[in-house]
Amino acid sequence: MTQPSQKALVPFVSVANMMALVNATGIEPMLRDLAGYIEADFKRWPEFDKTPRVASHSSDGVIELMPTADADNYGFKYVNGHPKNMKEGYQTVTAFGVLSSVANGYPILLTEMTVLTALRTAATSALVGKYLAPKGARVMAMIGNGAQCEFQAMAFKAICGIDTVRLYDVDSKATEKAVRNLTDSGLTVIACKSGEDAIEGAQIITTCTADKQYATILTDNMIGTGVHINAIGGDCPGKTELHRDILLRSDIFVEYPPQTRIEGEIQQLDPDHPVTELWQVMRGEAQGRSDPRQITLFDSVGFAIEDFSALRFVHNRIQNTAFFDQLDMLADPDDPRDLFGMVRRAA
Repeated sequence: MTQPSQKALVPFVSVANMMALVNATGIEPMLRDLAGYIEADFKRWPEFDKTPRVASHSSDGVIELMPTADADNYGFKYVNGHPKNMKEGYQTVTAFGVLSSVANGYPILLTEMTVLTALRTAATSALVGKYLAPKGARVMAMIGNGAQCEFQAMAFKAICGIDTVRLYDVDSKATEKAVRNLTDSGLTVIACKSGEDAIEGAQIITTCTADKQYATILTDNMIGTGVHINAIGGDCPGKTELHRDILLRSDIFVEYPPQTRIEGEIQQLDPDHPVTELWQVMRGEAQGRSDPRQITLFDSVGFAIEDFSALRFVHNRIQNTAFFDQLDMLADPDDPRDLFGMVRRAA
């Protein structure tokens, strides 16, 4: 059988190769380097095509496409969110992504993005924390100890310098899992009995729960002055984690307002409630944390440019390595007009 030409081949990063890449690089260097790509792309935000993600909601969950492009490349991610999956032995979130050349439309990377999304979400959270967290913050509360938990803890350690993480989940087995995984991380890890216990002494509070509902993970009386809230669990219509009064006392920072107003914590507020776009903070065009007593809130829902950054990072990082396979994905007939003849000759 005729072997596929080079034009037919697309680099593919499997889950196994993604894990190998992470372990060969080291989790903290990987998160720092990925955050660098995300920061660089946020600083050139106006160069991108931007649109809210295309979401298909059902009673069981949501399936989404997240596209964006700059002058050179087009990227998209397919991702789901099904909170019930864990009880059935499936992941709550799975994903894959494609990076393509704008010049000819050919894909230049196909990759798993279940692991990569966890990495990019954590890297984005900690990158934002670098701009918004209180100076000298060392303690983070992590409420919700599911699949994202350890990535968040390691990212805030690597990028923001936290040394202690206080863990709480309504499922004590999730907390036990997180404690076990973070034992040799260099962090002081404290398992807590309640959300109130977890936030004791924390300067950074991360919420990451999965239930697709209006929830109150943080009540107003739990939040004092001078903290940074990294709210990453609320990410679709009808799904929030914070009491509305917390939002009214906070300075709110978002990725892309047209998407966040539909999906984020601020869906609870008036459509014109003031928010600050993070790309402007990173470019020095808007102010981040300005007062030690300020409550800053990153209303995180995840935006396609972060996935584009992750795809760009992986595409560059796998060059001249063994961390990918070549897939025969693209038809490449000798005569571009003779696709039918190519099929017949393969018989």
